[in-house]
This record gives sequence, structure tokens and C-alpha cells, in this order.
Amino acid sequence: MRVIIAEDEALIRRGLELVLREGGHDVVAAVGDAEEMTDAVGRERPDLVITDIRMPPTHTDEGLVAALRIRREHPEIGVVVLSQHVQRRYAQDLLAHGAERVGYLLKQRIADVGTFLGDLERVATGGTALDPDVVAVMMGRARHSEAAISALTSRQQEVLSLVAEGRSNASIAAALFLTEKAVVQHVSRIYDALGLALDGDSHRRVRAVIQYLNRG
Repeated sequence: MRVIIAEDEALIRRGLELVLREGGHDVVAAVGDAEEMTDAVGRERPDLVITDIRMPPTHTDEGLVAALRIRREHPEIGVVVLSQHVQRRYAQDLLAHGAERVGYLLKQRIADVGTFLGDLERVATGGTALDPDVVAVMMGRARHSEAAISALTSRQQEVLSLVAEGRSNASIAAALFLTEKAVVQHVSRIYDALGLALDGDSHRRVRAVIQYLNRG
């Protein structure tokens, strides 16, 4: 996997480089601002871009703006944004054009290297990786505005949250100590309750769930 990293803090940028290279990936550029990132994308055409949201010169949302531009102009490139804090608006902006090849993770997740690399690889191959805290915010909002979400059992809400994170049935089963068959049954009942078409394609089912949660 060919990756571009955009992070203005040198230590974090270097740490990301080491994690990715030790994971067997090729870091083709590691830059410190959004303009350099945009130039590198045009030059290198990577499989994945990892960017901080707050970048020079104003340290507000330059990284996010550049990420949204990359998603519009290069939909074949996966984009993962990193943030110190959860902002629902950022998630909405990133998911406005679909949930394919996109991730929104908190920087603290980098410490779990195996999971972090798995999230990056999932995004690069067309999937979604949403931080559990991001999904929790979306679920909380949906519970207040969607009677169907509130009517789900606690277990079904747990499964729904993990689906929204982009996890496979096998991963959900391992996280909740269930069989895959039980997960499939829960997902089927969730889809019936929410009026969503059951689809065996994991990418499409994540997109459907996120679209539902986003309308909260």
C-alpha cells in the first residue's frame, strides 16, 4: 500500500512513518501542511492519504478541507483523517459523498498498532473506518431523533455501532463473544427494524447504516 502522511507535528509524523513501514507499507511522502499534501497526491497518486484535521497556517480545518478535495477529485484514493477530538460536523462532511474509502479516527487509536493498520488497510480497499467515539456520537444523536433506533435492544445497538465502524461479521462476533451466525441474525433484525435492505456486501451495508445514522 502506497501512503502519504500529512501531519504538522514532527514526532507524530515520524511515528506514523515507522508504524506504516514496519507494517510493510510504502510511505511515498510525509509532509507538514495541507498544500504539500495536495501537491504530493497529484504527484504520487497513492492508495491512501492520512491527514491531521488541523494544519498550518491557521491550525483550524485545513487538513479536512484538503481531504474533502481529494475525495472529490480522486475518489479512488482512500482518505483517513486524524483528530484529537470528536466533531460530528467533520464526520458529516467526510461522509457527505458516501462512506467508501474514508476513515475518521482519533489520534489515540494509533497506539493500538494492529487495529490501526487494519483500519487503514480497510479504507484503502474500499471500506470505512470510523472511530468508536465518532460512532457513539452519531448513535446518541440518532437515539434522540429516530424511534426505530431507540426500539432496538441493547445488543442490537451494540452490533449496529460495530457495523457503523466498518467491522466485518467475524470482527463483531469476536468483540461481543458471539458466533458469526448470531451476528448475522442480529444484523438481519436490525435491518428489518430500520427498513434497510439486507445486503451481503460489507461495504454497502456500512454505507446504508451510516446514511441512516447521519440523517439524525
